[in-house]
Amino acid sequence: STSFADFCQMNGLDTSKPIIALLAGSRRHEINDNLPAMLEVAKDNDTYQYVVAGAPSIDPSLYASHIEGTGVRLIINKTYELLYHSTAAIVTSGTATLETAMFSVPQVVCYKTILPHLYRWAFNHIIKCDYISLVNLIADKEVVAELFSDRFSVANIKSELAAILPGGNKREAMISMYREVHARLGDMSAPTTAARLIIEKAKEVN
Repeated sequence: STSFADFCQMNGLDTSKPIIALLAGSRRHEINDNLPAMLEVAKDNDTYQYVVAGAPSIDPSLYASHIEGTGVRLIINKTYELLYHSTAAIVTSGTATLETAMFSVPQVVCYKTILPHLYRWAFNHIIKCDYISLVNLIADKEVVAELFSDRFSVANIKSELAAILPGGNKREAMISMYREVHARLGDMSAPTTAARLIIEKAKEVN
């Protein structure tokens, strides 16, 4: 398997700093909505290096327009490799939340919405769904923090991220609860197949 040092050297990263992965979604509007806040979180933190997982379907120029001058790096079409070597992640809600959990990488889930307070009201009174992330839906409890609508803010993302970094008070509990998610996936044929493919792909590239 590829070592952390080799992965960093191959992708122009700093071998001395742990990685925090930024998964901002696979659609242009998701990236435009969520990546700026992720980049704000990345400011003034010299302990870690922040790396954006670039979706292969997105023109690199879109990422470049956001990350230019920030010191944040971009790696395209290597999401599984990036997660394999990451200490934590900030993830836009979607299938990436489950993929991140399969690699046992502690994560903060976020999703910016228009009219956040109205969205929250609709979520609580009309949609009547307890969670938005696949990880929490599968676990049927809050494994990962969901910062969407009125809870979406740079301050909240920073706070939740600090709690899941090494030494944070939520990190070990989240990793432990991931095991429950893995176990539940074992009883569900389609997700099990997806999880197996994810892991097999990861083994291929590492």
